[in-house]
Amino acid sequence: MKAAIFKILLFFLCFPFSSSLTAQKIIVKEVGQTLSGASQTEAYLSLIQNKTVGIVANQTSLIGTTHLVDSLLNLGIKIQCIFTPEHGFRGEADAGAHIIGGKDSQTGLDIISLYGSHKKPTKADLKGIDIMLFDLQDVGVRFYTYISTLSYVMESCTEQNIPVIVLDRPNPNGFYIDGPILEKEHQSFVGLHAVPVVYGMTIGEYARMVNGEKWLTDQLNCKLTVIPLSHYDRRAIDKLPVKPSPNLPNYQAIFLYPSLCLFEGTDMSIGRGTDFPFQVYGHPNLPETTFSFIPESRAGASAPKHHDTKCNGFDLRTLADQPVMKYAKLNLQWLMQAYQSLRQDKFFNSYFEKLAGTSELRRQIEGGESEESIRKSWQTGIEQFKKIRAKYLIYPDFEE
Repeated sequence: MKAAIFKILLFFLCFPFSSSLTAQKIIVKEVGQTLSGASQTEAYLSLIQNKTVGIVANQTSLIGTTHLVDSLLNLGIKIQCIFTPEHGFRGEADAGAHIIGGKDSQTGLDIISLYGSHKKPTKADLKGIDIMLFDLQDVGVRFYTYISTLSYVMESCTEQNIPVIVLDRPNPNGFYIDGPILEKEHQSFVGLHAVPVVYGMTIGEYARMVNGEKWLTDQLNCKLTVIPLSHYDRRAIDKLPVKPSPNLPNYQAIFLYPSLCLFEGTDMSIGRGTDFPFQVYGHPNLPETTFSFIPESRAGASAPKHHDTKCNGFDLRTLADQPVMKYAKLNLQWLMQAYQSLRQDKFFNSYFEKLAGTSELRRQIEGGESEESIRKSWQTGIEQFKKIRAKYLIYPDFEE
């Protein structure tokens, strides 16, 4: 009986058709319909010719099927080294894994990791570099660490008087803004700046905001250039040609990531160690449903939560294709219902506050507050953020 009730609840949790929400038409754009900043070589080639270049890049830094590094080397550009974010240059490392630098096997270029204990380029790292190119595929969520890498790179380059060029890429979660604003006491590498969980900006726009709002240490002002996108529609989900990290293999996972990643601060599994990470959620102690999965050790998830244990849960893989796409928001009901179902003392862990960016959300869920009340507590912060954000947009907003 309990399991049957839970299944009925899931239907309404997955399809929260509320008249109080603003509907908007969201489309899914196929690969190649948006032209990246990197692809528009003519727009930045003159800025880097006859200079020694540093590049922040990973497996997403492509021009068509050619890596940005290879393309620039073929054009005779002098590249000193490659800086890589979380997951490494080839994008195969686990989330949170310590990345070791080295040399790129294809080009022989030095690789400097910007993760682990070395998140910010040092003066020695930047020695001899005249200009820095930054080209990473973001997913538009505060706790996705590429925007923290961006801020640290801008800061270090500014300290050494090195200009930064950001080659813009589409934000596949760029069609809405939602979530609590990061509070300073919860600042970390998964949240550096006072923005909501989902901020509705491309990485180029975000760089402009960090610079314009003086969010760099000591209010530094970076010599920043953004090479904009062509044919970008903020109201669309862009299908990415390459997965941005090991556990975001497709646009369904990227769409669900803002909501499901909050489970990383709990005892719930979100499918790491399966073929469908960030597309399901479950736990061994949830009531049995028609769906279950067993997390296993594999590349990109060497020690997944509830390793080799059956997790009862829910399959959300088709949700990105459903009419619920009209409603652009975080899905709090999955988190709230999972907490109510398990009611265990260790449901939340200390990482939750870093992801949420506030202590309040945990207290609200544990206290049984309604979703409406929780969302209302975010609104003042979101409205203030929207006023800041509006100053730095390059492309038409989703509400225009």
